[in-house]
Amino acid sequence: MKALVLAAGNGKRLSGEGEGQNKCMRVVNGRHLIQYSLESAALSGAEEIIVVVGYRADDIINTFGICFESIRIRYVLQETLEGLVDAMGCAREALEGEDFVLLLGDEIVCKSRLPEMVRFFRDQDLFGACGVVQVSSRDEIRKTYSVLYDPSDRRIYRLIEKPRNPMNNYMGTGNCVFRNRMLEYIDQTPVHQVRREKELPDLIQCAVDDGNPVKLYVVGTRYVNVNTPEDMRLAASLFEERRSPLHQVKGKHIQKEYARWSDPAPVLP
Repeated sequence: MKALVLAAGNGKRLSGEGEGQNKCMRVVNGRHLIQYSLESAALSGAEEIIVVVGYRADDIINTFGICFESIRIRYVLQETLEGLVDAMGCAREALEGEDFVLLLGDEIVCKSRLPEMVRFFRDQDLFGACGVVQVSSRDEIRKTYSVLYDPSDRRIYRLIEKPRNPMNNYMGTGNCVFRNRMLEYIDQTPVHQVRREKELPDLIQCAVDDGNPVKLYVVGTRYVNVNTPEDMRLAASLFEERRSPLHQVKGKHIQKEYARWSDPAPVLP
């Protein structure tokens, strides 16, 4: 299995300090954003990391080189920035027919359970596993995507990009595990009418509609996908919370909750 990290975006919605950078090279808590995904890729057990680069590609390549934590990095250029699904298509040859872990170069997952999700994917013989986090406010889900699923087995039957009215408290992330055959659905994925590019949830939906088993998995406790200055502040706040005495108390409670999640995707009331 390989890891695929998408890091080509230019971050048009970000402004201020660091403007003009590839957004994956923005620094949060002393690390470039993409480093969090590279670390997750290494922990997932991937034998090789494929990084799709585009805008200011040299900044990423010169910083991380060809190896991360003893795992080879191979770079693929997305010449025209046409979204995540197009970036996945650019990596088709580099993936060499292997199944892969998908990660975004501009996301942070707290208390990641990505290695467990990879095992879940294999044990259940799935076509795909979509990492989600539980949120208290459904407004957060409007930034990413929502999933509708069968509570009896967690099988997903509908994915909605940036939903107006999320139906549950599961927030979709960029952490996913896919069979290589997921790439075969790129050509039939519709172009979003507003954003004029193909969206990840729509790609997965094509596979779901074809009867392929895709399930959700609670991959962490908190999540942020950095697209705006507000997201940068939220990402920084995650680490400030971890350093506070109040968070230490909360952390103990979270660990207790985590311990009772023998079900990979606890069902909400």
